[in-house]
Amino acid sequence: MYSFNYNRVKSVAEAAAALVKGEDVKLLAGGQSLIATMKLRLSKPSDLIDLGTISELRGIKVEGSTVTIGAMTRHAEVAASQEVKKAIPALASLAGSIADRQIRNMGTMGGSVAHNDPSADYPAGLLGLGATIQTNKRKIAADDFFKGMFETALENGEIITAVSFPVPKRAAYIKFKNPASRYAIVGVFVAETASGMRVAVTGASPGVFRVPEMEKALAAKFAPESVANIKVSDKGLNSDIHAKADYRAHLVTVMAKRAVEAALRG
Repeated sequence: MYSFNYNRVKSVAEAAAALVKGEDVKLLAGGQSLIATMKLRLSKPSDLIDLGTISELRGIKVEGSTVTIGAMTRHAEVAASQEVKKAIPALASLAGSIADRQIRNMGTMGGSVAHNDPSADYPAGLLGLGATIQTNKRKIAADDFFKGMFETALENGEIITAVSFPVPKRAAYIKFKNPASRYAIVGVFVAETASGMRVAVTGASPGVFRVPEMEKALAAKFAPESVANIKVSDKGLNSDIHAKADYRAHLVTVMAKRAVEAALRG
């Protein structure tokens, strides 16, 4: 690991100011991705800004039909929250399926969302629920936030502070996971929301995406058979040692069907 300057800040404002000062400044949330890339010398930041002591970035709040989760809230906290389990059980289940116990107790929602790994679970949850990402500067709809592999709409000096989720009528997340890492080879989040049906897919391609054909079919009839015969093109999908593109395309349909079944079970 290369040398770097370490900064522990006390507020979002202080973090934002420090973020634009260095040569290559990185924010440290849970560190479950960043520290690993630094150890492998794939990342060489000049400065690290530790967000761990900023209390305003942590916590879970339910107000009416909205669940708001602070950016520094750990995956394990989301999974164990009775408020989240009651309002959006699919989101609590998703958080509980992330990686292993160590990562769930260190990794944060904001860090995962900002990193936008193509196999991460949270992007599917945010896109599937039509969430809103709150930063120190603005609010960004999930549909506009995820731009591609490790790429988001975040601008220089912008820090995720919280994510707000509208409570759906019903939802579920099912993934076909890598047996070692538990990353999603393909994961599908299905939700019936106040604004309509949403089907979001992670792991299958370089970026999380929605499946309009499935959403249309589920709007007509929310049932497993509605998506069972909808095939997703394998063009542009990931192909690696874990699964080829055509197999991932097949898994999208299978996982979507299982997600609908799970949503119906409640």
